[in-house]
Amino acid sequence: MAPSATSSPCIASTHEAIGRTLMVGSTGFIGRFIAEASLDCGRPTYLLARSGSMYPSKAKTIKTLQDRGAIIINGSINDQEFMEKLLKDYKIEVVISAVGGENILDQLTLINAIKAVGTIKRFLPSEFGHDIDRADPVEPGLTMYNEKRKVRRLIEESGIPYTYICCNSIAAWPYHDNAHPSEVLPPLDQFQIYGDGSIKAYFVAGTDIGKFTMKSIDDKRTINKSIHFRPSSNCLNINELASLWEKKIKRTLPRITITEEDLLAAAKENCIPQSIVASFTHDIFIKGCQINYPIEGPYDIEVSSLYPDIPFRTVGDCFDDFVVKIIDHPLENVVKIVDKQVADDGITTSNPMVDVRPITATCA
Repeated sequence: MAPSATSSPCIASTHEAIGRTLMVGSTGFIGRFIAEASLDCGRPTYLLARSGSMYPSKAKTIKTLQDRGAIIINGSINDQEFMEKLLKDYKIEVVISAVGGENILDQLTLINAIKAVGTIKRFLPSEFGHDIDRADPVEPGLTMYNEKRKVRRLIEESGIPYTYICCNSIAAWPYHDNAHPSEVLPPLDQFQIYGDGSIKAYFVAGTDIGKFTMKSIDDKRTINKSIHFRPSSNCLNINELASLWEKKIKRTLPRITITEEDLLAAAKENCIPQSIVASFTHDIFIKGCQINYPIEGPYDIEVSSLYPDIPFRTVGDCFDDFVVKIIDHPLENVVKIVDKQVADDGITTSNPMVDVRPITATCA
């Protein structure tokens, strides 16, 4: 078995000092940030990629990571014999999974391979969202969470050292009816406010998810723990999020109410993946699943308590990035360009996306 492609090797001293890391699901939205963070901190980083054709954006991501030093290995997570050989031959010490929602249970084979090899120092399963043992979304989101719970229980029964990353929401506009809300620009026509818009949630930049995930891997304090991302600076409700975006684009947009009944009806339609997103949106902005429990007990840690001197990017900083994507001009030109777009064709919420893809397991 050999990598399909290689790049410049890591410096020998770094190679010896930092454990070899295998990533599964590195082409997904969160996976990209984690893979980049792994490379940024000098870890020998191996990426498992399925053989055959893939979405153009995924192929581009693989090429970009490969050019930065990642080693690509073609194969399937479902092949236990292959995974055992991979882990042994490449002397992998850390395994991180960011597989998508449709592949959550594929991790069961990976866990069995990790247990059989017996040399993995840390496993991070595909979480990167809510604490799935505390959140309780309606269907069809509940089915995904039950699958994640099944993965957790097998990890714990197997005695594999683990860390669960509960990073809550991505710092983006939370569309309830979109396959990948984190990859869509915030609205330019109107806001959809969930309920009365008063329930708060935590919003975290993708780069911070990657950065703090990699810090936790070598930290003995995070072994067999759930790490919660609750930056106080980024705890906002939907009304506050809307007002912040209005300041960035220097416009006031109309607001319409999406009721609890609206969200439950969208979830009940069972249109995948949009209904899954609707069920998560209901859990976040109606039931308050991110804020309705304290971080306490021996198995829960808030990430800021581990690294108090490392700041999070603010939601405002992340919204600045969206503004640049919209106009590709300095911020002072936003109003003029947005006005022209509205006058030309009447902008709706059909904001551009890179690809239309199935929802990932990450960051509801």
